[in-house]
Amino acid sequence: MYAIAKSGGKQFKIQQNSTVRVPTLKAAVGDKVRLDSILMLSRGDSVAVGAPLVEGAYAEAHVVRHGRSSKIQIIKYKRRKNYRRTIGHRQGFTELMIDAIVEEASGGAKTSKK
Repeated sequence: MYAIAKSGGKQFKIQQNSTVRVPTLKAAVGDKVRLDSILMLSRGDSVAVGAPLVEGAYAEAHVVRHGRSSKIQIIKYKRRKNYRRTIGHRQGFTELMIDAIVEEASGGAKTSKK
């Protein structure tokens, strides 16, 4: 069983007992987090696709750690103008451990068999 969840404007494939890095959340290490934005849910041979979200589906997770990704360099350059700028950026993240993917009685999601 897996699901496609949305957090911080990005989409992530999540499975039970796996870790995922999402954009920084305001939660302390060890706190429980609930991901309500489930876009798609796959359970064995059936797939539920939301319009836009799967009704009654959510994921429970807990915060493992906070951190920052590796640095990327941004270089600006204009030829013949003696203009050069170099800056760096490190994106913050929150690492979540997915405890459970819960599907309550769904009403509006389209379900199809493979």
